[in-house]
Amino acid sequence: MVRRISFLLASLLLIAGLSFGQARTLKPSAFLDSQANSAAKHSSKKVDINSATKEELDALPGIGEVYSQKIVDGRPYRSKTDLVTCKVIPQSTYDKIKNDVVAHQVPGASGGCANAAAATAGSSGNAGAKKKKGSQPK
Repeated sequence: MVRRISFLLASLLLIAGLSFGQARTLKPSAFLDSQANSAAKHSSKKVDINSATKEELDALPGIGEVYSQKIVDGRPYRSKTDLVTCKVIPQSTYDKIKNDVVAHQVPGASGGCANAAAATAGSSGNAGAKKKKGSQPK
């Protein structure tokens, strides 16, 4: 009789322990599912670098006012990788936005680095030129 009671008690504790363990594992799974759903919603609306406004581009991670202006000035782009190959933005910034952008083709427009190079040259000017200390024009 004591054996049966102890066996019954051990069985109940085992079942209770298993059900408790299952309840615990469901929570992280539910959390991961909600994270995946929010990520899918975020990435479903991609920004077209050939038609987006400066404000839409500025909202992308790592893109500020300067980069958004350079992107607009360098349009049109054949592909989103032109942002790096044409030296509009650095690779590290591109890595942050590559899943959030697309480059839809613009009919009748010639894309490529020629426009981006002009935009980059126009925006930098002589800002990077250094003057020697103490040198004066003659």
